[in-house]
Amino acid sequence: MQESNDIEENKDLYEHHRVVATPGQEPLRVDKFLMNFIENATRSKIQQSAKEGNILVNDVAVKSNYKVRPNDVVRIVLSYPPPESLLVAEDLPINIVYEDDDLIVVNKEAGMVVHPGHGNYSGTLVNGLIHHIENLPANSNERPGLVHRIDKDTSGLLVVAKTEHAMTHLSKQFFDRKTERLYYALVWGTIEEDSGTIEGHIGRSLKNRLQMDVFPEGDFGKHAVTHFKVLERLTYVTLVQCKLETGRTHQIRAHFKYIGRTLFNDERYGGNDVLKGTTFTKYKQFVHNCFKVLPRQALHAKTLGFTHPTTKEFMRFDSEIPADIQACLEKWRNYSENSNHEI
Repeated sequence: MQESNDIEENKDLYEHHRVVATPGQEPLRVDKFLMNFIENATRSKIQQSAKEGNILVNDVAVKSNYKVRPNDVVRIVLSYPPPESLLVAEDLPINIVYEDDDLIVVNKEAGMVVHPGHGNYSGTLVNGLIHHIENLPANSNERPGLVHRIDKDTSGLLVVAKTEHAMTHLSKQFFDRKTERLYYALVWGTIEEDSGTIEGHIGRSLKNRLQMDVFPEGDFGKHAVTHFKVLERLTYVTLVQCKLETGRTHQIRAHFKYIGRTLFNDERYGGNDVLKGTTFTKYKQFVHNCFKVLPRQALHAKTLGFTHPTTKEFMRFDSEIPADIQACLEKWRNYSENSNHEI
């Protein structure tokens, strides 16, 4: 094994990821262990990093077959800086729906990553924003302008701060739950209630670190509340409006999976399986055609409201449901109207 001092003396290596194994961690190969933490990473790439001596456990370089144990500190160091320190301005198309001296409201398209991270070092919303505006203020994670974020494959509205004052003021509103956020989601199954509330702590899954789980006993994770209202019932799926009281990572996706109503075509949470209906070929083909029309989770950040940091006026923005979700809904509406549901 190569001692960490040899690595630390090489100033061309930078820490990219640091993961501390839980006290209950069972022995697991380090390459498999890291697969659960790093999005878009392949096992072969992780193994190559180990071959190059770039995976450290407790400051010692290890091979890919090293078994991670409780409380191990696992780090990946690579020959280029983390993306946050390599922010490059890019002339990218950004749908700006409002802008003034303090802030920008953006309607983000599905497929665009909000900020650079592993596997997405360019083409992100932040890359486009720093091309549009110089000297965006950084948040606590050193991400310019970002007050909040939405997932790569979720579309919809985001507010971006252009000044330190706006960053502080808007961030406090999100922390104090004084913003308004409404999402539209298409979920599997029929929700019988016209409205309701899903409540349960949300934290990183103990089995799959790329997922979030609900911990109803509150022994893990953070308090999370999602209010919902049914908009349409379309045989085997339901269109709902979700109002966030809290803003946890993957909150809507995790909460609806928890109640057995996974988001339609949400691959990470199992919504890309044919979860309802029959196994007959025609129905399965219909669902797969819907997946082709909507090749992502059916989630859109439709409405965003907040108090302007300077004028103190409450501002509310609304966005149209994007074309891919609309097309999928039309397919389900046609199916619901024309099918005898006995196939």
